[in-house]
Amino acid sequence: MNKKEISELKRRFTKEGCTISDMAGCYVDATKTKVCTFTKKFLSLEDEEFFKYLEIVKKAMSGTVGNNLLTLSFPTEAETKEDGIHKVLLALRDSALSDEGLLNALYDRIIETFDYTGNYLITLFYDAYDVPVRTNDNMLLDESTDVYKYIVCCFCPVNLSKPALGYREEENAIGPRLRDWVVGPVDTAFTFPAFNDRATDLHSILVYTKDAKEPHREFWENGLECPGKYTSTQKRRAFSNIIENNVGSANDSLDEIITDVQENIFSAVEAVPEEDKDDEDKAKIFQKEELTDILKDSGIPEGKSEDIVRDYEDFFKEEKPLAKELIDSRVLKNSEAIEEKKNLKKQVEDLKSQLVDAGLKDESGNDVDLMIKVRPDKVSEIDTTFVNGVRCLVIPVEDVHTAAINGELQDL
Repeated sequence: MNKKEISELKRRFTKEGCTISDMAGCYVDATKTKVCTFTKKFLSLEDEEFFKYLEIVKKAMSGTVGNNLLTLSFPTEAETKEDGIHKVLLALRDSALSDEGLLNALYDRIIETFDYTGNYLITLFYDAYDVPVRTNDNMLLDESTDVYKYIVCCFCPVNLSKPALGYREEENAIGPRLRDWVVGPVDTAFTFPAFNDRATDLHSILVYTKDAKEPHREFWENGLECPGKYTSTQKRRAFSNIIENNVGSANDSLDEIITDVQENIFSAVEAVPEEDKDDEDKAKIFQKEELTDILKDSGIPEGKSEDIVRDYEDFFKEEKPLAKELIDSRVLKNSEAIEEKKNLKKQVEDLKSQLVDAGLKDESGNDVDLMIKVRPDKVSEIDTTFVNGVRCLVIPVEDVHTAAINGELQDL
């Protein structure tokens, strides 16, 4: 599912536009026990409860596509498996969450395959969307030719509220507030079936993860029986690690090299037409030769560039990342600081060269044994002169290899 398709569904999650008819849920404790289950008519909820649950279902379609939101595909064997999750989800959707046996089968599957320490709430929502026709000029018409029926399932952590003081009305006093169990933001979620090309796609499922660094891939693969995917964050971190492992973390120029790589990747992405940047079929994907050239242009030796490309091809052998997924915005933001550091380093090298020319350092960069001797009775010896049009202060220096130091000499 792309950004437009997800936004089209999410825009309907308002008090006026919502058509979610049914919901169900299960509260699971830290021992993986089903504490309680429930079913409700969604549109009959009191406003306070209605909006709290609406926030949950909205979150299941929030975040960045490719990072927090990924579309997974069911293998053929998973769809034909008699006791597989695909058949359970399809039957649950067709029953509008009314089959208690199917609900418990799903809860058991989630509890068995969702690796989470602590209490959490499973919530399920059923909706039917009359998909309006979209014209060639991107206008939506009122008539519908397709009804997209789907379920959204969310897992929310449930934690004890923090200790606090409060007003105890029955005692008319201030005292410790009663701690209770509070439902937190969505951690993991899925929408089945997917809404691809603005139509029902029974072969795919949209998954959501709050933590793009460490998503619950074990649930995608064991619970949903779908091959997992890497998030954009994981792809970017893996690419950076591949470079660091081959260039060497102890390399003094590592930061500069990574910055140069990022800037070159950014330039390649910017060259893609704006209308194609969100289209995976048209967006930039680096071929082996292109990536090799970028690495070489970034100052990485040919041998190490080849090693990086080899590791890159091996890590991403199932699916190549989009070029934009390799961009680290934090590195680009720090590129000015890196550039300033490079300029400062060059200035230091230039200064060292000038000190050698002035006889204050030898060719190895070691200090020459010179000291400045400025005595109060000799201040008149300090003079000024113009050098290359610049007025400079001239201080006489004296070779003090054997001179006695009386506390009035300072190291240069």
